[in-house]
Amino acid sequence: MGRTDGAPEGASCADPAPTIGSDSLHQPVMRDRVVALLTPALNHPGAVHVDGTLGMGGHAEAVLEACPAASLVGIDRDTQALALAGRRLARFGDRVHLVHAVHDELPSVLDDLGLARVDSVLLDLGLSSLQIDRADRGFAYSVDSPLDMRMDQEKGRTAADLVNADSRQELTRIISRYGEERFAGRIAAAIVAAREEQPFTSSARLVKVISGAIPAAVRRRSHSHPAKKTFQALRIAVNGEMDTLARVIPEALSRLAVGGRMAVLAYHSLEDRPVKEAFRAASSDSAPAGLPVVPESMTARFITLTRGAERPDADELTTNPRSGSARLRAVQRIKEEV
Repeated sequence: MGRTDGAPEGASCADPAPTIGSDSLHQPVMRDRVVALLTPALNHPGAVHVDGTLGMGGHAEAVLEACPAASLVGIDRDTQALALAGRRLARFGDRVHLVHAVHDELPSVLDDLGLARVDSVLLDLGLSSLQIDRADRGFAYSVDSPLDMRMDQEKGRTAADLVNADSRQELTRIISRYGEERFAGRIAAAIVAAREEQPFTSSARLVKVISGAIPAAVRRRSHSHPAKKTFQALRIAVNGEMDTLARVIPEALSRLAVGGRMAVLAYHSLEDRPVKEAFRAASSDSAPAGLPVVPESMTARFITLTRGAERPDADELTTNPRSGSARLRAVQRIKEEV
């Protein structure tokens, strides 16, 4: 992907400019910090930034504004989000390449574009504002809507398919593993009993069944909605999110050029844990413990750019409460594979 915007030779990234009025539709989480972490890798002509979870394009817009020499490869499985992002990013012309794909298809997307290496990668995991706010998508437990929950509405099983067909044992596994819900067995049993009377088609009845399966004393003490963990679990299972995440992280790291940077925004421990482990492994020497000198071939390929997981500041929490659970990690490649 060549330099297409006419930026002067040697142009460097500017300070991130305020995004246009589209921020009233979508506030990118930790936008300025993400831009600050990634843009040092994008300050040369022909630089390529990959947004593997484009959403409505808020982060991508900020990066393109800050780095006039950079081009974007934007990937998302959600066709509605891609359409909105396309309109938002249209002013950047042929600096933008949008692709309908899941983020773990990143290698084939880059191969199709003839890109062996890229300069930065961003993954903003979890749900986009579009998916949360559109009642007909079925992600929200606070409104009655069809039980869909697919990020790509063109294929795959819906949440209704899952709760109406999977065994009690499988539902228990899903709710326990992906929702970390201690009452997973009770909830699964209640779902199976209720579907025998009538299949689930919308969220309100499912929420009622889930709530009824959790002891009243626990519901009274809890500060979160009783269906929150189960809905998270169903969404993750429907979209295979943990599987795609496990595949995309090493692939994205392997495609970074020397000096390239990768940042990931996670929103719960299930997402953050594999990111933390992968980044730690990439930024650690591979030599056995106790060697007096680490051979060059075994020294770390990456360095960490964040100390642990960074969190939103107080100002952002005030203006964008949805950012509250965000955890940001970033690394930089410092050497090629040996």
